[in-house]
Formats: sequence, C-alpha cells, structure tokens
Amino acid sequence: MSDLTHIDADGNAVMVDVSDKDVTERIAVAAGSVVMAPETLSLISGGDVKKGDVLSVAQLAGIMGAKRTPDLIPLCHPLNLNSVSVELSIDAARHAVDITASCKLTGKTGVEMEALTAVSVAALTVYDMVKAVDRSMVISNIRLVHKSGGKSGIYDEPAG
Repeated sequence: MSDLTHIDADGNAVMVDVSDKDVTERIAVAAGSVVMAPETLSLISGGDVKKGDVLSVAQLAGIMGAKRTPDLIPLCHPLNLNSVSVELSIDAARHAVDITASCKLTGKTGVEMEALTAVSVAALTVYDMVKAVDRSMVISNIRLVHKSGGKSGIYDEPAG
C-alpha cells in the first residue's frame, strides 16, 4: 500500500519492528532558534526575567523533553539514552536564543526525534518564560543538523 514505515499493508498505524536491526552507536544533533525583541533578549542575558534563569531552565526542560519523546510522539520507541546535552546561546546580532541538542545511544534505532524534541521543548520554555513581555517571539528553523549510526549512515545538514 505504501512505503511509509509506520503504516501496515491494511493502512493501520504500527510501530516499526527494529528486532533485526544492528546495535550501533547512534548520534543525532538538532538545532533551532527563538527570535525576539532586543529588549527581551536583554532581559534574558541580564538575568532580569521574573520567572528565573531562562537559559538554565530551558536547558533542563530540553533534556527532560528528549527523555519523554515516546510519550509525546506516537510510535516512537522508548530509548535508553546514553547522553543528552542541550546548549543555549545568545546571538545579539539576530536578537535570538540559539539552541542545539545532542542525543546519543547504543541501540537499534536512531535518536533524531529525541534531539528534535529537546530543541522544541527548550524553545517553548524560552517562549513561556518571557511571553509576558514579548508575545511576538518566533520559534524557527528547528531541524536535524547531524545524524550518524545505523544502516542509513551519516547525514549532515547541507551548507548554506
């Protein structure tokens, strides 16, 4: 019926059977941004947000998000993650908080969704913590930038 891996021959949703896949080290890196008013970024960088340290809270939220991916995304396998890191940095020229998440495991399926979820949850947390002063923020450009391991090999985001 379809080349989609999460749909069976009868059109039913199914979790992909990874029983026959090889166990390999799998790494995924995702990135994204939250663009905001210069004044909002100044509040974040100055530590003047009433709800607390935005970058630290968003970092923790991103890590927690990666760990909860199978609870949020239907048909994602629950994974035994070996590591999750989330980094947030301020880009004053773009009035943005940039977010990068890396997930790693040794297993039979990839960690792309966990890395993408980590970035998404971290970005939503940034938004939540400063929405009282800036509702015009834009969460943007959430994407996979690197993936390695498994049969499909290495993917790196095209330059440009």
